[in-house]
Amino acid sequence: MIDYLRQVIFKSYVIAEMEARKLVHDPTELITRAVQPILWLGIFGEALSNVRAIPTGGYTYLQFITPGILTQSVIFVAIFYGLSIIWERDMGLLQKLLVTPTPRMALVWGKMISAGLRGLCQVVIIFLFTLLLQIHLIWTPSTVLGIIVITMLGAGFFTGLSMIIASIVKTRERFMGIGQVITLPLFFASNAIYPINIMPPWLQAAAKLNPLSYMAEGLRSLLVTGNISRLPLDLLILSAATLVISVISAYMYPKVVL
Repeated sequence: MIDYLRQVIFKSYVIAEMEARKLVHDPTELITRAVQPILWLGIFGEALSNVRAIPTGGYTYLQFITPGILTQSVIFVAIFYGLSIIWERDMGLLQKLLVTPTPRMALVWGKMISAGLRGLCQVVIIFLFTLLLQIHLIWTPSTVLGIIVITMLGAGFFTGLSMIIASIVKTRERFMGIGQVITLPLFFASNAIYPINIMPPWLQAAAKLNPLSYMAEGLRSLLVTGNISRLPLDLLILSAATLVISVISAYMYPKVVL
């Protein structure tokens, strides 16, 4: 068991390092994906901050929404990660990977780590933009460490979800459609851009089952409120959800060649 875990960890690192090289050689994707969160903060956030219609607990709306936009950026990077699996399948690369002795869990964790690294790049871009907008946030070494952990867990969960979708659908076009159908409801049925207590009861119930809510809440407690009393619960739920989704993804992963 220990040898298996050692092998999974080492080969996960190899897969993640291979994926990171793609990002270094072609950072275009990060630049284009940075446009959406900048628009959300620069236009949507600025506009609603003047309306003052959403209760934010004494904080500005731009402060309240920044962790939500960070969450959105990470999940939008991660949820479409399954496209690479469909591309690898179409090119025949996936079949070559699957005949190697590499554990399926290592293939999944490697992709998850890579998506987390891409998500952290988005965090840096948004952080620089918050400086430009003069949004006051809490930045300490412990805060940065917490952001890294939450980003990696959140990216891992939604990467695993995207890999499950990729194991079911056969074309990139269908994957894009399903990805949009899943991502947008998850985003709006969360506390990313408004607090849960203003939602109708049925939506509150959905938000409390939504891992995205716990990701946004954890980031908000670190960056805005400084109240980390619920942070252990957020981390526990995100960790459990990511572990479960990784097991399911590893089980479904071999089926992508069918």
